[in-house]
Amino acid sequence: MLLLPTLVLIAACSLPGAGQPSVVIYTSVDQVFSEPTLEEFEAQTGIRVLPVYDVEAAKTTGLVTRLIAEKGRPQADVFWSGEIAQTIALQEEGVLAPYHSPSADDIPATFCDPEYHWIGFAGRARVLLVNTDEVPLERIPRSIDDLLDPDWPADRIGIAYPMFGTTATQAAALYAHLGPEPALAYFCALRDRGVRVVDGNSVVRDMVADGRLAFGLTDTDDACGAVERGAPVEIVFPDQGEDDLGTLVVPNTVALIAGAPHPDEARALIDFLASAETERRLVEIGWSHAPVRPLDVAIGCMGETAIRPMDVSFAEVYRHLARSQEELGAMFIR
Repeated sequence: MLLLPTLVLIAACSLPGAGQPSVVIYTSVDQVFSEPTLEEFEAQTGIRVLPVYDVEAAKTTGLVTRLIAEKGRPQADVFWSGEIAQTIALQEEGVLAPYHSPSADDIPATFCDPEYHWIGFAGRARVLLVNTDEVPLERIPRSIDDLLDPDWPADRIGIAYPMFGTTATQAAALYAHLGPEPALAYFCALRDRGVRVVDGNSVVRDMVADGRLAFGLTDTDDACGAVERGAPVEIVFPDQGEDDLGTLVVPNTVALIAGAPHPDEARALIDFLASAETERRLVEIGWSHAPVRPLDVAIGCMGETAIRPMDVSFAEVYRHLARSQEELGAMFIR
């Protein structure tokens, strides 16, 4: 139990400048993207950043467990996650402190906790990936309801298991937005129809890219990987009509740790991460493909795209997550 805080202390002792202001951040964001971002903050502010990266397969879950264990004696100042459900879990556990960063003033309310226990930015979107060799232009799907279109053979359509990752977040969002019974009925219809259910968003991407599926639901980061490899695919943001659901955008989140040892430096880092400039940079380097605020930036694999996000409370999404996972697990796990 003493090993984890010791690792942070070792990191601190191994760096020069003992009197230099510093900040400790725990982040599950891939190091290839988070490290240069944190280095830019150091260069701009002179505040030394002591990052703890979660490189385990569990990713965010490992850091969340650690933060809860350290709640009585916090070692971290800031938590930066590539998703949102675990951040709200930390809020429920009393691990996070409110901080209304001025950088959040132009972020839509949907992507911020009402009391600013967390701020969302630099999102990924849940999209339809379509194989253009298999699907004629006039039949390109435009809605998640098109997964139920009887004109398409069910074994030509795919989703990842809806109990895990961002697919679980999308399922819980449907529970929150439509109501549990209509959302469950939607997934019952997918199961009864025989839609392919596979082991992850990257599997959906690969099966669409090589033509085993005509189209499927995945994330923008996986979908962009197919585009960048030259696969014959098109990315569709679903349900963009005026009366449609909108596209679910799953943001990165940043939060202040309650009892943070370096609160002033922590707030400065949150201001930096939640800023429009950082969000633009994360789009440009390929970590985000769905900025939460309007930005004049081209999204690498899609060009300049405006997205109408799904209007749903992430607190409500979190409250429906356990139920949706339990019901859909009983439905899809044999």
